[in-house]
Amino acid sequence: MNISKDSVVSIEYTLTDNDNEVLDSSEGVGPLEYLHGHNNLIPGLEKHLEGKVAGDSFKVSVAPADAYGEYQDELVVEVARDQFPEDVEIVEGMQFEAGSPEGSRVVTVTEVSGDKIKVDANHPLAGETLNFDVKVVSVRDATDDEKQNGLQQGCGCGCGDSCGDDCGDDCGCDSGSCGCGH
Repeated sequence: MNISKDSVVSIEYTLTDNDNEVLDSSEGVGPLEYLHGHNNLIPGLEKHLEGKVAGDSFKVSVAPADAYGEYQDELVVEVARDQFPEDVEIVEGMQFEAGSPEGSRVVTVTEVSGDKIKVDANHPLAGETLNFDVKVVSVRDATDDEKQNGLQQGCGCGCGDSCGDDCGDDCGCDSGSCGCGH
């Protein structure tokens, strides 16, 4: 069966940057299963999976425009410390979910200077060319329930079937986006 819209696809993959540093991999955690044609993968990878069958393997480089977008300097802003919970020590590298007119997005603290906190709302892989080594493990038709509701397998953060300790107690798994940074 060829991969097409409404296929449930299982892939093994390794993602590297242009320096050949491994950024992510299904090794050790098992294949990634997703519903094809429902924006569950970056567009460039999903496009290259279209038409493939179980057993196919390929390597592809995905440009930023077809991945997480170009890095946007205007998404790096300085905010007042009082915009964060009082009882939380703010340190570089922390991630928070922040609301905006476009919806919520995860921001990363990049600098703490007194009462000023610099945050970056770019995806951590924005501006990066992503290199995938992929093997299609299986392809099947989605059920009517899967087509309507998507795949129900945890929060989608890559931490396994549940967020566990990686996300904390308030990860928002029920919303489908835990923001744990994986």
